Amino acid sequence: MTATLGRFIGKPELKPGESLCDHCIAKCCKYYALPLETPTEDQDWDFMRWYLVHGDTCLFTEDGTWYLLVYNQCKHLLPDNRCGIYETRPQICREYSTDACEYDDRYVYDQYFETAEQFSEYIEALRAVDGRGNKGGSIRSPEPALLPVIG
Repeated sequence: MTATLGRFIGKPELKPGESLCDHCIAKCCKYYALPLETPTEDQDWDFMRWYLVHGDTCLFTEDGTWYLLVYNQCKHLLPDNRCGIYETRPQICREYSTDACEYDDRYVYDQYFETAEQFSEYIEALRAVDGRGNKGGSIRSPEPALLPVIG
Protein backbone atom coordinates (compact mmCIF):
# COMPACT_ATOMS: atom_id res chain seq x y z
CA MET A 1 0.00 0.00 0.00
CA THR A 2 1.42 3.42 -0.84
CA ALA A 3 0.66 6.83 0.52
CA THR A 4 -1.69 8.94 -1.55
CA LEU A 5 0.27 12.04 -2.42
CA GLY A 6 -1.28 15.12 -3.91
CA ARG A 7 -4.74 15.65 -2.40
CA PHE A 8 -4.84 16.18 1.35
CA ILE A 9 -7.12 13.71 3.15
CA GLY A 10 -8.30 14.96 6.54
CA LYS A 11 -8.76 12.60 9.50
CA PRO A 12 -12.57 12.89 9.29
CA GLU A 13 -12.49 11.68 5.67
CA LEU A 14 -10.93 8.32 6.53
CA LYS A 15 -13.10 5.31 5.78
CA PRO A 16 -13.63 2.69 8.51
CA GLY A 17 -10.51 0.51 8.78
CA GLU A 18 -8.45 2.88 6.66
CA SER A 19 -5.15 4.03 8.15
CA LEU A 20 -4.04 7.63 8.20
CA CYS A 21 -0.62 6.28 7.20
CA ASP A 22 -2.08 5.44 3.77
CA HIS A 23 -2.17 9.20 3.10
CA CYS A 24 0.79 10.28 5.20
CA ILE A 25 3.26 12.92 4.10
CA ALA A 26 5.63 11.86 6.91
CA LYS A 27 5.96 15.18 8.73
CA CYS A 28 7.19 13.40 11.85
CA CYS A 29 9.99 11.70 9.88
CA LYS A 30 11.33 14.93 8.40
CA TYR A 31 12.41 16.80 11.54
CA TYR A 32 13.02 16.42 15.23
CA ALA A 33 12.63 18.89 18.07
CA LEU A 34 14.58 18.79 21.31
CA PRO A 35 13.58 20.68 24.46
CA LEU A 36 16.13 23.22 25.71
CA GLU A 37 16.72 24.74 29.10
CA THR A 38 15.23 28.21 29.37
CA PRO A 39 18.00 30.71 28.62
CA THR A 40 18.98 32.90 31.55
CA GLU A 41 22.61 33.91 30.94
CA ASP A 42 24.21 35.74 28.01
CA GLN A 43 26.02 32.53 27.04
CA ASP A 44 22.69 30.63 26.87
CA TRP A 45 21.26 33.22 24.46
CA ASP A 46 24.44 33.10 22.37
CA PHE A 47 24.32 29.30 22.11
CA MET A 48 20.74 29.53 20.89
CA ARG A 49 21.76 32.10 18.30
CA TRP A 50 24.59 29.75 17.29
CA TYR A 51 22.08 26.96 16.59
CA LEU A 52 20.37 29.25 14.07
CA VAL A 53 23.50 29.96 12.05
CA HIS A 54 23.51 26.29 11.08
CA GLY A 55 21.33 25.18 8.20
CA ASP A 56 17.86 23.75 8.59
CA THR A 57 17.33 24.70 12.24
CA CYS A 58 14.73 26.80 14.04
CA LEU A 59 13.93 27.71 17.61
CA PHE A 60 10.43 27.87 19.00
CA THR A 61 8.60 28.07 22.29
CA GLU A 62 5.47 26.22 23.20
CA ASP A 63 3.79 26.50 26.59
CA GLY A 64 6.88 28.19 28.05
CA THR A 65 9.36 25.54 26.87
CA TRP A 66 12.12 26.32 24.37
CA TYR A 67 12.82 23.82 21.56
CA LEU A 68 15.51 23.35 18.95
CA LEU A 69 13.86 22.15 15.74
CA VAL A 70 16.13 20.39 13.23
CA TYR A 71 14.82 19.71 9.75
CA ASN A 72 16.52 16.46 8.86
CA GLN A 73 14.74 13.60 7.14
CA CYS A 74 15.09 10.09 8.55
CA LYS A 75 17.47 8.11 6.37
CA HIS A 76 15.03 5.17 6.39
CA LEU A 77 12.08 7.10 4.95
CA LEU A 78 11.09 5.54 1.64
CA PRO A 79 9.92 7.51 -1.44
CA ASP A 80 6.30 6.55 -0.65
CA ASN A 81 6.67 8.05 2.87
CA ARG A 82 6.73 4.64 4.53
CA CYS A 83 9.30 3.46 7.05
CA GLY A 84 12.05 1.31 5.56
CA ILE A 85 12.83 -0.28 8.95
CA TYR A 86 9.30 -0.51 10.33
CA GLU A 87 9.84 -3.84 12.13
CA THR A 88 13.07 -2.63 13.80
CA ARG A 89 12.26 1.11 14.15
CA PRO A 90 13.38 2.94 17.33
CA GLN A 91 11.15 2.87 20.39
CA ILE A 92 10.21 6.56 20.04
CA CYS A 93 8.73 5.71 16.63
CA ARG A 94 6.91 2.67 18.05
CA GLU A 95 5.29 4.82 20.74
CA TYR A 96 4.10 7.43 18.25
CA SER A 97 0.51 6.87 17.17
CA THR A 98 -1.89 8.42 14.71
CA ASP A 99 -4.06 9.46 17.70
CA ALA A 100 -1.67 12.34 18.38
CA CYS A 101 -0.34 12.53 14.83
CA GLU A 102 0.54 15.95 13.48
CA TYR A 103 -0.57 14.95 9.99
CA ASP A 104 -3.06 17.80 9.74
CA ASP A 105 -1.60 20.18 12.34
CA ARG A 106 -1.01 23.72 11.16
CA TYR A 107 1.94 24.50 13.48
CA VAL A 108 1.28 27.59 15.52
CA TYR A 109 3.98 28.25 18.09
CA ASP A 110 4.13 30.85 20.83
CA GLN A 111 7.41 32.14 19.35
CA TYR A 112 9.27 30.97 16.25
CA PHE A 113 12.73 31.99 15.02
CA GLU A 114 14.20 30.92 11.68
CA THR A 115 17.28 33.14 11.53
CA ALA A 116 19.99 34.37 13.86
CA GLU A 117 19.02 37.92 12.88
CA GLN A 118 15.42 37.43 14.03
CA PHE A 119 16.66 35.96 17.28
CA SER A 120 19.16 38.81 17.82
CA GLU A 121 16.34 41.35 17.40
CA TYR A 122 14.30 39.44 19.96
CA ILE A 123 17.22 39.45 22.43
CA GLU A 124 17.72 43.19 21.87
CA ALA A 125 14.03 43.80 22.56
CA LEU A 126 14.25 41.81 25.80
CA ARG A 127 17.25 43.83 26.90
CA ALA A 128 15.76 47.16 25.88
CA VAL A 129 15.76 49.92 28.41
CA ASP A 130 12.25 50.74 29.55
CA GLY A 131 10.98 54.27 30.07
CA ARG A 132 12.26 54.38 33.66
CA GLY A 133 15.81 53.34 32.74
CA ASN A 134 15.41 49.73 33.88
CA LYS A 135 17.41 47.39 31.69
CA GLY A 136 15.43 44.36 30.56
CA GLY A 137 12.12 45.97 31.40
CA SER A 138 9.08 46.31 29.23
CA ILE A 139 9.65 47.05 25.56
CA ARG A 140 6.52 49.20 25.53
CA SER A 141 6.74 52.96 25.44
CA PRO A 142 6.61 54.63 28.85
CA GLU A 143 3.20 55.66 30.14
CA PRO A 144 2.43 59.28 29.25
CA ALA A 145 2.02 61.81 32.03
CA LEU A 146 -1.52 62.33 33.27
CA LEU A 147 -3.36 65.28 31.80
CA PRO A 148 -4.10 68.11 34.18
CA VAL A 149 -7.62 68.28 35.57
CA ILE A 150 -9.35 71.48 34.41
CA GLY A 151 -11.94 72.53 36.80
